[in-house]
Amino acid sequence: MKKILAINSGSSSFKFKLFTFPDEKVISEGMADRVGLNGSTFTIKVKGEKHQEKVDIPDSETAVTILLENLKKYDLIDDPKEIIGIGHRIVAGGEEFKDSTLIDEKSLQKIYDLKQYAPLHNTAEADVIKAFMKVLPGVPEVAVFDTSFHQTLDPVHYLYSLPYKYYEKYGARKYGAHGTSVRYVSQKAAEIMKRDLKDLKLIVCHLGSGASVTAVKDGKSFDTSMGFSPMAGITMSSRSGDVDPSLLAFVMKKENLDADQMLKVLNNESGLLGISGISPDMRDLRGDMTKLEGEKKKRADLARNIFINRIIRYVGAYTLEMGGLDGIAFTAGVGEHDFGVRERVMTSLKLLGLKPDLAANKENATIITKPDSAIVGMVIPTNEELMIERDVVRVAGLK
Repeated sequence: MKKILAINSGSSSFKFKLFTFPDEKVISEGMADRVGLNGSTFTIKVKGEKHQEKVDIPDSETAVTILLENLKKYDLIDDPKEIIGIGHRIVAGGEEFKDSTLIDEKSLQKIYDLKQYAPLHNTAEADVIKAFMKVLPGVPEVAVFDTSFHQTLDPVHYLYSLPYKYYEKYGARKYGAHGTSVRYVSQKAAEIMKRDLKDLKLIVCHLGSGASVTAVKDGKSFDTSMGFSPMAGITMSSRSGDVDPSLLAFVMKKENLDADQMLKVLNNESGLLGISGISPDMRDLRGDMTKLEGEKKKRADLARNIFINRIIRYVGAYTLEMGGLDGIAFTAGVGEHDFGVRERVMTSLKLLGLKPDLAANKENATIITKPDSAIVGMVIPTNEELMIERDVVRVAGLK
């Protein structure tokens, strides 16, 4: 039986899903974690049962070898030749890659060269591609870029009000992220609404550890909250979202921080964590899930309120820019499971005719607005790996 691997790499890990072809059935998933670090593990899920082992994984090639060994061990493949394609999620494609692409030595080098736009991710992702090239030579590999979906943005939306020469010389512009997720969710939203995606004005709220709001118009990315990097936009778990640059210069002088130290604060010590002083995890800040009191409760509530407020700002702006709104979809960890966040965002759209179905919303139903609502609210679990698998089939021309 033919199979396709979808690989979602992080800075020191990669998650995988193994699909059968052509029926798109997931027969296994798992991850290699802490690659190149102490305490590395490999996890694989087979027939609903999870198997995890502590194993030394010094590099990507070792991780790929362990993956293939486990696929054989659990009778998921008899021969590596059953794997007819491999897809990789890549964070940054810059302006170089406007669509998913078949990987060769030249395109692989370009992914390495684009590391300046995602230094923690692109190099690690390229290393995994290189490892698969060595271990499974001849198997077509496809790069699926988070930024590609947003290449349809107009210059009015992607340019910053900086000297134009910085864009010409360094590619200083908005690239966005979560494009693979938004592409899947917007297509699914159109199916749920029984409408042609090209006729819809949608907003996708990808609310996870990283969080973004994207406007989708005419089936294309119209605008998105993340910017040059995934740090910009709305408040996130530990990322700041939008901040006045002069404030950063002020804090750097006061705290005697250099640029790298300030970026660490913005990426790892800000957002929900920085405001609450408690946790970057929204579940730890929810009143219905925790028993916070006094100052801790006050700070947790403040963090939630700021998070929701920033979402509403972008939703409102994008609705006006698109000239209306047909549907709003919530996805990723917070978007799929936090009914309180969804309720408050939907409430902000009541003046435009959105009628929340509070009971359905509390149950995390697919449609969370009433039948006569002018705007359809939806909860749609994202599936980036499925989009990666489909891009492998499309780009590699598999039959």
